Amino acid sequence: MSTGKTIQETEQEIVEAFSLFDSWDDKYEYIIDLGKRLPVLDAVHKTDANKVRGCQSAVWLVASYEDGLVHFKADSDAMIVKGLVSMLITVLSGHTPDEILGAKLGFMEEIGMMKHLAQTRSNGLLAMVKQMKHFALAFKMKNQLNHDGN
Repeated sequence: MSTGKTIQETEQEIVEAFSLFDSWDDKYEYIIDLGKRLPVLDAVHKTDANKVRGCQSAVWLVASYEDGLVHFKADSDAMIVKGLVSMLITVLSGHTPDEILGAKLGFMEEIGMMKHLAQTRSNGLLAMVKQMKHFALAFKMKNQLNHDGN
């Protein structure tokens, strides 16, 4: 899913896309549309082990590591949450563990997301970010162990 863009460039594209909308109703519609475009997560991945803790809605998040890059897939039973995780995947998927761990993800604040989400949904968004960074850290550590062990 890597587009060759930096995390910051992708964040800026999202900020620019959100600036096209005048109202938060329109922005929510856009978020829902992003969720509808998220590829379907295979049912085999919709397990308790893949659920993101701290989300009020059910959110399943899986990660893979290939050629030094982390790739994410996710799904949710709530359309807005599905759109939110879609944005995170767009920004973070296809990057190295270090890039993901260093990502500030300021776009969420810049577009006003944290102010316009209910507290429970805001906590869920932060839980998704935390889980994605945990995956990145795990892949980084595993990679270091593999290199140190050889």
